[in-house]
Order: sequence, then C-alpha cells, then structure tokens
Amino acid sequence: MVSFNKLTRTLAGIAAAALIVPLAACGGSGNGGTATPRGCPRNGGTATAEGIPAKGTDDGTEITLWTRSPLERQAKNVVEAYNKSHKNQVKLEIIPNDDMEGKVGGASQTDSLPDILAGDVVRIPYWASEGIFTDITKQIDGLDNKADLQQGHIEAGTVDGAEYTLPFITDVSVMVWNKNLYKEAGLDPEQGPKSIDQFVEQAKKVAALNKDGVAGSYLAGQSGGALVFDLFPSVWADGESVMNKDGSEATLDNDSMKGVLDAYKELANTTNGLGAGSKEETGATWTAPFANGKIGVMPYPNTSTTALFDAEKDGGFEVGVAPIPGTKEGKTSTFLGGDAMGISKDSKHVAQAWNFLYWLMQSDAQKEVFADQGDTASNIQTLKTAYKDADPRIQTINSVIIDGNGQTPKSPAFNEAFNAAGSPWQLLVQNAVWGSGDLKADNKAVTDVLSAQ
Repeated sequence: MVSFNKLTRTLAGIAAAALIVPLAACGGSGNGGTATPRGCPRNGGTATAEGIPAKGTDDGTEITLWTRSPLERQAKNVVEAYNKSHKNQVKLEIIPNDDMEGKVGGASQTDSLPDILAGDVVRIPYWASEGIFTDITKQIDGLDNKADLQQGHIEAGTVDGAEYTLPFITDVSVMVWNKNLYKEAGLDPEQGPKSIDQFVEQAKKVAALNKDGVAGSYLAGQSGGALVFDLFPSVWADGESVMNKDGSEATLDNDSMKGVLDAYKELANTTNGLGAGSKEETGATWTAPFANGKIGVMPYPNTSTTALFDAEKDGGFEVGVAPIPGTKEGKTSTFLGGDAMGISKDSKHVAQAWNFLYWLMQSDAQKEVFADQGDTASNIQTLKTAYKDADPRIQTINSVIIDGNGQTPKSPAFNEAFNAAGSPWQLLVQNAVWGSGDLKADNKAVTDVLSAQ
C-alpha cells in the first residue's frame, strides 16, 4: 500500500513539473519580440539599450510600469517622487500577486509588456532566462555605485553574464514579537529569541496564557513563498544551504532544516502553540494575526512593519524586532526578497525607462523614497547613512542587510519547486510539521522539480 506522504510527494512532483510552462513556444520570429522558452535560442526581443545616454532620457515620455500588489505602497511612493521631479511620467499598474504570472505570460506572447517590469526577485531568474528583459549590462556596469546596490537583485537577473535587472523594492524577513503579550507571559519584553530553541520557549510561554484567540506563533502552512521567507534564514544562519549553487538540487536534508521544522512541529503539538488556521494559511492573511495582537512571536516581512509601528503610535501593542536566529545562538540571517525590475523586451522607450532606473539607484532618490518613508533602501550606503534618526527597530531591520549574512536564492525553477501552490517544498513543511515527514524523500521531490529546468 502506498503511504500518504509518498503519494503526495509523487503528485506534487508531477504537478509542479507541469507548472514549468514556457511563456511562448519555440519558433517565434527572430525580431518579433516573443520571449524564448528554456532550451530555445534567446533573441531578447526587439528593444535595445545600445547607444542610450548614461543617465537615460527625460523628455516628457509616458513610461509604463507593472509591479505586484504586496509592494503597492512603496511603489506608489517611488512613482510619485519620480513624476514630481521629471518630465517623463511613469504610469503605474498594480497587479494582484496571484495574477502576475498569467499577465506577464500573456503580454509576452502578444509583445505588449510594459516599458518596465518589476517582479518577485525569486521569479526573475526564470523571466530573464526566457528573454523577457532587455540586456542593460553596459548601463548597470556603468553605475558608479553598482557595488553598493542589492547584489541579489542584480544576480537574479543575470543570465550567461548578461545583466537584465536592478533592485526595485527590498523586502527582508525579521523576527517580531508582541511586547505586551511578553509582559503578560513573564518574559522580558526587550529580548526576542536569539536561537530557535529560545523562539520555541518564548512562543510556548505566550501559548500558556490560554487567552482567547492568542497563540505563541503563526505559520503560513499553505504558502510556499511565506514559508521560504520565514524558515530559510535560520538554515543560512547556521551556515547551511537550501540549494546547490546553480539551483538545480535541493539541500534541505540537513540538521538545521530539521531543527527548524522540529521546532514548529513542537509548537503545532502544543495547545495554542500555533495560531488557528496556520496549517491552512495560503498567505493571503499571513501577517494579520500578528498585526491584530493575537500572536506572540513570528518571522515577518519588513515591508509590513511600518503599519505595525504606525498602529503602535495610535495606541496599539508594542512591537519588538530582531534578526532571525539560527538553531545556534549568536548567528542570524534574512531572506533578501522584494522585487527586482528591468526594461522589457517590448519597450519602445528604453532610454526613458533607463532614466527611471538610473534615478532610483542614486542615493538621494533612495533616501527620499525609502529612508524618509521608513522603508528599506536597496543601496547599502543609504542604509548606513540615511537612518541615523530613524526608529531603532528600522535600524535593526537595516542591519540584517548591512551585515551581509542574508541571501537571495536563485533558480529558474524556484517558483515551481518552492512558491507555487502544492509545491514539493510546501508539502515538505506540511509533512514535517503536521504529519510524519521523511525529509530525505521530500528533499528529493524538490530536487526533481529543480533539476527539470
């Protein structure tokens, strides 16, 4: 008789592999702008960055930009600042996160992508490999401050040495805790967890309050994207990896990953250990339980902490922030996420689009649109110099980038292996936390999808 876990691993591998659908079939015309699937010759579309000015062109052209809804507030701040200070005008379209892939795929096939396309940094390697973007290697390499920029967002869009993307909005994972609940539980409200063991201990103390609707922690059990954002940093903090260097093999079968999964399993088996709905959480309401004051401690996206701090000023609960620890005390890491951006293959305004990209990479712009708004800049020098008067917790968030311990995983098949609904990674976590998982076998299921790229 086939075990449930084995069956779900097999089905997950088949389903996830089926999701690796090319954005267009081979055989498109050499200059028609059609994105070329993996394994086909890449023509990169019709747009070219050859001969454009170093700073681009600002002549009153309308530029189109697509980005995802989770980063809407930050994107609007960026566009508003650019439009106020330039003749060019950016027309921003916010796309629901779940609709992004379909919209990009359809637009690629009809040569109707926007001038600038921003997307989840872990999806960028696939898009870049498909010829979605215009090669802007010369322009990126010509930036005086290239070394100060978020390198993971540049590397994500680098294919065979050609560079296609720059950072748009940076989102990192941090540990947050509810200081009010910590006080009630007899914990030091100024001390968050410094190891995974401490994380479990503190979460269980909050759980033991037995308050209606209150839990120790929370996990988005049905969201592969939230799960990598939450769990990978602890593995990296221990010096372990989640994939091999070329992103073709999963390396999740290690002691650190097992320690993290065992920690959440312990909380799942503890009364009030994990918030109600954790197992079914798809990511749509992932941050809400903590924001509503019902969770003691959990990993959290920094782009959502501004709302927590604002609510605190209006009389809400106090929030603590710290880097995400590993299983061993003293080491921390973060998931360097967010959106990278590039000029699409279909752009008719490459010089003007580059003007926008060039402007946003400058330290003055980074300070205005990110630092002054309490958000995280993508420029290391800005992080070091523009936040001296900022909330200490924002400085803590910035420190997880400055210390250089964070990572941005890269694989063309990352979405199918990890982020997609029903991915083998999602099932690995479900099996480990709420079932009787086989980490070795589940790791192989992830590898099967990664290696199919």
